[in-house]
Amino acid sequence: MKLWPARIATISPTFAAMNTFEDLSLSNPLRNALADLGFTQPTPIQEQSTSVILSGRDMVGIAQTGTGKTFAYLLPILRDMKYATDGHPRVLILVPTRELVLQVVEQTQRLTKYMSVRTLGVYGGANIDKQRYAAEQGSDIVVATPGRLYDLILSKSVVLKAVKKVVIDEVDVMLDLGFRFQLTNIFELLPAKRQHIMFSATMTEEVDALIDDFFVAPVRIAIAMSGTPLENIRQEAFAVPNFYTKVNLLKYLVSDRKVFRKVLIFAANKRTADRLFGEMSIGFEKEICVIHSNKTQNYRLRSLEDFNKGNKRMLIATDVMARGLDLDRITHVINFDTPTYPENYMHRIGRTGRAEQEGTAILFYTPKEADHKWAIEVLMALEIPEMEWPGEVEITNQLIPEERPIVIEPAGRRLSLEETSGGALHEKKAKNKKVNLGGSYKREIKKKYKKPKTRGDKQANMKKKRR
Repeated sequence: MKLWPARIATISPTFAAMNTFEDLSLSNPLRNALADLGFTQPTPIQEQSTSVILSGRDMVGIAQTGTGKTFAYLLPILRDMKYATDGHPRVLILVPTRELVLQVVEQTQRLTKYMSVRTLGVYGGANIDKQRYAAEQGSDIVVATPGRLYDLILSKSVVLKAVKKVVIDEVDVMLDLGFRFQLTNIFELLPAKRQHIMFSATMTEEVDALIDDFFVAPVRIAIAMSGTPLENIRQEAFAVPNFYTKVNLLKYLVSDRKVFRKVLIFAANKRTADRLFGEMSIGFEKEICVIHSNKTQNYRLRSLEDFNKGNKRMLIATDVMARGLDLDRITHVINFDTPTYPENYMHRIGRTGRAEQEGTAILFYTPKEADHKWAIEVLMALEIPEMEWPGEVEITNQLIPEERPIVIEPAGRRLSLEETSGGALHEKKAKNKKVNLGGSYKREIKKKYKKPKTRGDKQANMKKKRR
């Protein structure tokens, strides 16, 4: 499978490390904003991206979650941004989810504290009339989900004729959510002369096709490629037979509140997340919250706020909803389900062990998920240590519907009527022996007036009368 177009230039991983943001030649307003935030040293992706973005070349960045991707494109973009009065956006930032829109808007506003830059965030699930009004007031930077942005473009509330830089963040998730149609249409409406900046945690054929269609000789920057284990994350694995035993094990582990202080729990899908939330609410109701795409916007924002502020100790999330969210100081990442794609495991565990802090990643896997665990270990070139089963945890035989075996009848012999009906043949009841004779009205009319004579019969009768 082709992972990278042949025409993409690559930045060498060996480079002279910069010590502070001073080396990036940032403007005074940006340096002051960074000082207020307490940031002094850029991350590797920020160091390598700055010169490429400032050169005006298209760029594709591959970096894990938590490597500072947002500042990596915001800092060079904001450095050269001048004050404008026409009201049309000059920078377009596309992200896959509402939560990411709010997060990027917040970070942009922090960096532009000492600048005259207007930032607008638009996303689905909110009142479009309010967003249309806000867009018509003018903005310099628009942060948007593709679907809602396309709606605002069609209503002419957002005009893209002045856009010079386009950022597509978490593009692999965006394509997984089915935004290819909106992305293509948005690109067709943008000015021909523009700079593309893309960030993705993984490269897929769809991402590759998008690059081929719209990018011009992009520079590739790869930081912490998928499959690189993080040294400050301790990894553990438990072999678990089924869902309810996983629940028992999870409850046992998180009961130690001093150790499991802030826990992010990954579920395979929305159904599992809701089911797990229901089970964990028994005993941990005030300590746990859940987030996935079927929850309302207010519910999702409240869950994130409660988790970030420490009001809730545990957050259950799906892979798509957790991608790119700014979640700090997570002590444990628990993989309740083993991810099908090993790259997703790296995204998950990258949520802990940040900023030189130590973290722990725990993997639950069933016999059906053993192959997925093996694929993860192959990708990392590292075996995840198997932990001894706690004697206090009950192993139950209770199964969820998805775990129950499917009974298939043996082929070759057709079941008899007695077997399919569940009993022997029996005589029909009297009421079931009746034959359907048609409508009762027609039968009564026929009985009263009998069969009408044909025209031939009438003529014969007339001859008889003449005689």
